[in-house]
Amino acid sequence: MIEFFVPGNPQGKGRPRVGRVGGHARMFTPQKTVAYESLISLAAQQAMEQGSIQPLQGPVLLQMTMLHAVPKSWSKKKREKALTGYIMPTVKCDADNCLKAVCDALNGVAWRDDTQVVDVFLTKRYAEDPQVRVKISPVDAEPAQGRS
Repeated sequence: MIEFFVPGNPQGKGRPRVGRVGGHARMFTPQKTVAYESLISLAAQQAMEQGSIQPLQGPVLLQMTMLHAVPKSWSKKKREKALTGYIMPTVKCDADNCLKAVCDALNGVAWRDDTQVVDVFLTKRYAEDPQVRVKISPVDAEPAQGRS
């Protein structure tokens, strides 16, 4: 199992942009996305080195918890409701875009390719300490009952 966290508010993968290089249109990934994916990769590499863990082979379960900062402008009462889960974060970034950033950043680090992700459990909440928590576990594939 690989477990780590990425500090700061969760970020989604930015859409590719078109720019001109030498008079030719080229697609490029926004710098903010490149920096965030590098941070994710580094956090995973450090966790794997500490545990002497090699990249996972085969199917994996990806568990992600996106923890957003509570807005500073909120009242003490509203803040408490957010921190206890009564108010959920329906704020940017979108859960699917953050998942995409994490999956792409872990290619060649935690696994060969994100096609190995067969199960995902994703939670989005408020917290005092904004971050993205990631846990990756191998999935033991067993044949379904009654199939041959």
